[in-house]
Amino acid sequence: MLKKILVANRGEIALRVMRTCRRLGIETTAVYSEADAQAPFVQYADQAVPIGPPTPSESYLVIDKILDAAKKSGCEAIHPGYGFLSENPDFAKACDAAGLIFIGPKPETMIALSDKQAARKVMAEAGLPVIPGSDGNVRGEDEARTVAEKIGFPVMVKASYGGGGIGMTVATNPDKLAKALKKASQRAERAFARGEIYIEKVVPQTHHIEFQIMADGKGKAATVFERECSVQRRQQKVIEETPSPFVTGELRLEMSEQIAAAAAKIGYRNAGTFECLVDGNRNWYFLEINMRLQVEHPVTEMVTGLDLVEHQIRIASGEALSDEITNAKSSGHSIEARLYAEAPASKFLPRPGTIDKLVFPEIEGLRVDAGVASGSVITPFYDPLIAKVVAHAPGRDEAVEKLADALEKTVIDGLETNRDFLVKSLRHPVFRSGTYTTAFIADNLDELV
Repeated sequence: MLKKILVANRGEIALRVMRTCRRLGIETTAVYSEADAQAPFVQYADQAVPIGPPTPSESYLVIDKILDAAKKSGCEAIHPGYGFLSENPDFAKACDAAGLIFIGPKPETMIALSDKQAARKVMAEAGLPVIPGSDGNVRGEDEARTVAEKIGFPVMVKASYGGGGIGMTVATNPDKLAKALKKASQRAERAFARGEIYIEKVVPQTHHIEFQIMADGKGKAATVFERECSVQRRQQKVIEETPSPFVTGELRLEMSEQIAAAAAKIGYRNAGTFECLVDGNRNWYFLEINMRLQVEHPVTEMVTGLDLVEHQIRIASGEALSDEITNAKSSGHSIEARLYAEAPASKFLPRPGTIDKLVFPEIEGLRVDAGVASGSVITPFYDPLIAKVVAHAPGRDEAVEKLADALEKTVIDGLETNRDFLVKSLRHPVFRSGTYTTAFIADNLDELV
């Protein structure tokens, strides 16, 4: 087992990783920008190293600063969390070259799959159905227009590197393509220091279904059930649940078996997520692999009792995939809502500010992963996430209502949030019916804000 780990991230995911490390007797080092000097994750870590100005390109995205902090603090490994450098193959390679264990996929796997177009090709060869799109990254407006006209509008312009929906932009017709290309590339460059983009056809009225994968890099891989992630704004997930109310047992088994086989075939290691779209007829398509832990991983942990971070660490330490993973069982229903400092009525724009007071209710079956507290500042430099609020109950209706009730009872003063929007979404009849799709917010926006 590793003895000391640097967490190359911030906020709630940094805290979440550190809590598992502390339970396992592993020391942790935090890295932090000037904007995060007083953040809870910095205070919680056993050691903390400053790495520069608030802008990610000058701090959290600077590989040399992260590696230097790890070496000086005596760490053996680096956990990247999600976002920032978590899916950057250059970072994984640099860790390897520096003699540090990267808690994630092998560098060669990241190199092969970090380009999402390459991942699509690999998965198609492994037998998974893929959505029509560009054959590689698009280079310039003329090439993009040719691809878009071939597959048909509307199209989605996507960042080739990174994840979290960042950079995803829809072009509904040829006149909007140039703007979409520029917008997606610029956002990707800011978030991941990589501006390459590609194009996929938009499949309307779909369900966004993802499968949690765990693998040991030695040919053994297993899925740990699916998550329904169809409630999205600005192509980013807001509410996630498991099991999916739309996926049948037969479809779950089909997708799980094919995805696990594909992961084993490519020698995947550590945690990952196979993102898929499922249409109204339950035809499914592979979208991409997120080669990291997902924001919504707590819902999986709530129904299985697993600690996915612990298993990440054990695999990185050289252990084989645990029977706990391969024999995992799902019990009850779990659902997560992302509480943001944002304005739903103003296109969900971020609303930075100081949190005067933040108190979550104590309810059995409720989990809160928060990276802030009363007095914390939501800055304009990072994602405005306040907390992930997760409920678990024997059945879906009970879990959904428990989450809505918990959000209503949450005290949060000092800045605008999406709390009321989340509660309305959870209690909307379309959501309650379980028939909602990725168009849920757009179709019901007037009722939700």
